[in-house]
Amino acid sequence: MSSYTFSQKVSTPIPPEKGSFPLDHEGICKRLMIKYMRCLIENNNENTMCRDIIKEYLSCRMDNELMAREEWSNLGFSDEVKET
Repeated sequence: MSSYTFSQKVSTPIPPEKGSFPLDHEGICKRLMIKYMRCLIENNNENTMCRDIIKEYLSCRMDNELMAREEWSNLGFSDEVKET
């Protein structure tokens, strides 16, 4: 017997806004990812202390076609765009 009743709504999955992206199976950017994770641990998960590292990591992913190239302002670096 099914537990589904006619009064329940069926949810339709919604894909992510940016779509899917390939995983880093070859570990091309793994060093930067580990560096970022260590930075988070050392700074009690305060990600503002690690912004330079995450920017390097995202650059690595974009340079190696592991994610679509994006403007820095779209990735949360709008304050740094104004400085340059």
